[in-house]
Amino acid sequence: MGASSSSALARLGLPAQARPRWLGVAVLGLAAVALGAVAWRRAWPRRRRRLQQVGTVAKLWIYPVKSCKGVPVNEAECTAMGLRSGNLRDRFWLVIKEDGHMVTARQEPRLVLVSITYENNCLIFKAPDMDQLVLPSKQPSSNKLHNCRIFGLDIKGRDCGNEAAQWFTNFLKTEVYRLVQFETNMKGRTSRKLFPTIDQNYQVAYPDCSPLLIMTDASLVDLNTRIEKKMKMENFRPNIVVTGCDAFEEVYFDHGGPRHWNHRQEGATGHPEELPPV
Repeated sequence: MGASSSSALARLGLPAQARPRWLGVAVLGLAAVALGAVAWRRAWPRRRRRLQQVGTVAKLWIYPVKSCKGVPVNEAECTAMGLRSGNLRDRFWLVIKEDGHMVTARQEPRLVLVSITYENNCLIFKAPDMDQLVLPSKQPSSNKLHNCRIFGLDIKGRDCGNEAAQWFTNFLKTEVYRLVQFETNMKGRTSRKLFPTIDQNYQVAYPDCSPLLIMTDASLVDLNTRIEKKMKMENFRPNIVVTGCDAFEEVYFDHGGPRHWNHRQEGATGHPEELPPV
């Protein structure tokens, strides 16, 4: 042992011969602390907050084409980009002008008259004074890709063919329209561009701004006590309708991560934390 080391140990009140023992203990102690920190870091993400029932799912709706009628479903998978039931996705189809700009009921109110059913992996469109249109839920990769524009943001869309384009053009009777489909390998519109001031990170296809819209029946009842012309739930086009809670409690629901919704079996669970409305 060197003189400097012996001197340092002496100042600490430790004999030079004790170095191997106390040093070994110190090393083991530091190792235990380090391993404990690693274990805590690994265990921390697995800790889950306790869920409590906040209501009961009464209805599930998927709106395949933006601004057209919805399709009621008994169960659906809650994905990062909205509800899914098989190949039926929420707002994954969009009517556009020839220049790619979106067309919704804001510009063409008659779009809300288009009803959709889903059978054998096909969307079946019906509208007043129109023959039905049967459209496969997946389009050939050889179909043209369109550059679309939704609220000033660019997004892609796969053309759904001339028959679908002619059907919507004939029904709306104003100009030439195309129908496009979003594909999961395409890049969605990001929340950071939709809401630059909020700390959330997600993507949407063709919805206005969020993957899901949750509404309670109590909120509708409350609203209708305040207005003369009564509203229906369909006017708000929610994906998930919840019963058994107070009006506007949906503002505070936190879904706690992806889950599978089944309105016949499950209650709605969440954390009653204040969240920004979407």
